Amino acid sequence: MLELYQRVVLSRHLPEHHMQKGDVLTLIDYVPHSSGGEDGYILELFNAVGESINVIAVQISAVQTLKNNKILTVRRFGQRSDSRNV
Repeated sequence: MLELYQRVVLSRHLPEHHMQKGDVLTLIDYVPHSSGGEDGYILELFNAVGESINVIAVQISAVQTLKNNKILTVRRFGQRSDSRNV
């Protein structure tokens, strides 16, 4: 299980939250599934200057740890990641 308050990356697109695979969020809580399904995480999304802009709940399988061979990119929130508007 991942540590609280660490930065994590989404492993899949979450269009219902305007989130893209590769977006970086902070893990702020664990959520056990009430009926035996997959447990989840509560994640907080910050903008590029560190302001909190969204909190979402996702299944554990939607999250991966950050790797040292990856770099961060910037995109407008709610915009597809292949857009180049910075």
